[in-house]
Amino acid sequence: MDIIKSTDGSLTAYSREFQEHYHSTKDGALSETISKHVIPAFKLKADKDTIYVLDICFGLGYNTLATVYYFKKYRPDMKLFIYSPELDGNLIKRLCDFEYPKEFSKEIINKLVKKQLYSKNGVHVELFLGDALEYIKKFDGFFDIVYQDAFSPEKNPLLWTNEYFSLIAKASKDDAILTSYSTSFQTRYNLYQNGFYIYDSINEHTRDSLVASKIPIEGFKKVDMEHKIRCNLK
Repeated sequence: MDIIKSTDGSLTAYSREFQEHYHSTKDGALSETISKHVIPAFKLKADKDTIYVLDICFGLGYNTLATVYYFKKYRPDMKLFIYSPELDGNLIKRLCDFEYPKEFSKEIINKLVKKQLYSKNGVHVELFLGDALEYIKKFDGFFDIVYQDAFSPEKNPLLWTNEYFSLIAKASKDDAILTSYSTSFQTRYNLYQNGFYIYDSINEHTRDSLVASKIPIEGFKKVDMEHKIRCNLK
């Protein structure tokens, strides 16, 4: 991978295998993570005492590390469980030397690199090295939050299909929410086909993103999927 500085000053990387950056260089790696995933998730789940998060996929670890920082800052009593698959074991080995934002915990990264497990002070993170599709099949009604942050549907289509989202739906609780940078019709349609309500998340400092929920929610702009379907599937 090649290390790249994004527009907000935080570092990301370019995957030669997938020919895509791990984050939007335009929005900024840290800004994108906070705006598109962490803040919407916290907004909807801040009242819970215990949260279970599925982070697809771990990559450079921004979603996991930012979630720990943000959730524990504003709800220090909250117990946080994060589970994240990652196919690229060689990438994980290099993360000890990656330059993260100062807010992130290097202790968590170092433990995950060495043991794929971190558990301390109400924070539990498990890193699974292997196939995300096989990993999520182990769970049933388990997750409160899903970060859908795999490489794009064009580059990594297996983690965006109708069948994939059916596994996500099964692995999630009845009131689970999902966040994603992808606002494409196909992403929305596949989620909708699996029982999710679809919303636009209007972000102040980054491009807009997607929030999907198994139950109706407030605070986000609901997408009229029946209208979208009529327009796109003529």
